[in-house]
Amino acid sequence: MFASRSCSGHAAAFLLLLSGSGRAQSLTDSMLPPRPEAVSELAFEASPASCAHPFGLHEGQNLEYQILNNKGKSIGAVRYRVVKISTDSVARKKNKAVVTTSVRLKSGLYDPTNLVLAQQDLTFFCRNDTTFTDGLREINYEGLKSFRDRRMTYQGTPLAWPNQPAPGSALADGGALVQVSSPSVAIAKVKTTVLKRKLVAGRIPVTVPAGTFSCYMVESERELATAARADLVLKNAGREIDYYDPAVGIIKTEYYDKKGKLLQSRVLAKH
Repeated sequence: MFASRSCSGHAAAFLLLLSGSGRAQSLTDSMLPPRPEAVSELAFEASPASCAHPFGLHEGQNLEYQILNNKGKSIGAVRYRVVKISTDSVARKKNKAVVTTSVRLKSGLYDPTNLVLAQQDLTFFCRNDTTFTDGLREINYEGLKSFRDRRMTYQGTPLAWPNQPAPGSALADGGALVQVSSPSVAIAKVKTTVLKRKLVAGRIPVTVPAGTFSCYMVESERELATAARADLVLKNAGREIDYYDPAVGIIKTEYYDKKGKLLQSRVLAKH
């Protein structure tokens, strides 16, 4: 139900913390995000954050994130291509229209040798001065490895990234839930939840390969769970720190275990 290929060594190890959607399709050349030689220079929105272009994204834009281990060595990449941006207006109380801008993206996960491990379609959107990323970015592929031949249904809860947040403010939980089943019986639920999200710092400089950006800092807990039944749930919890610039997007994400040891990071890259 999701496009992936067998992984070995460190390529398989980093899948535990990587996210994506199970709504993958066959990996034809026209659908894949570009490989490094085809990626143009990153072009960011120079003006302040606006819901007209969530995270400063434009149609045809290509983005890449490097995946680093706890020693800073690259162990893979995630690449995004912006496919389409659209707007929708809905009338609300007092005849005020609420405008939502949606961004459709194709995303690919690559190992260090540039092998495609998974692909997914995602939707980001912006409404009322807040950008939301697709909750299905958070799917725990490692937890799905043993269920590849089963039927899967997906449910995502978006994560909010305010354009003008107040330091200390709490942000709603988000994540992904995958129901694994056979034609006759439910087998398991594989869930990733990013919870207790709190904006702890604002407008601090963060330097990544793509440049230096003025970022807000969000701390949260990240819980991975596989439930075979109500009384049999395997959980793995850790800590996550995100740095984001509302005009550009998520600049850097760090993943820690429950003891505070850095496991992995994802940084916005430049080609």
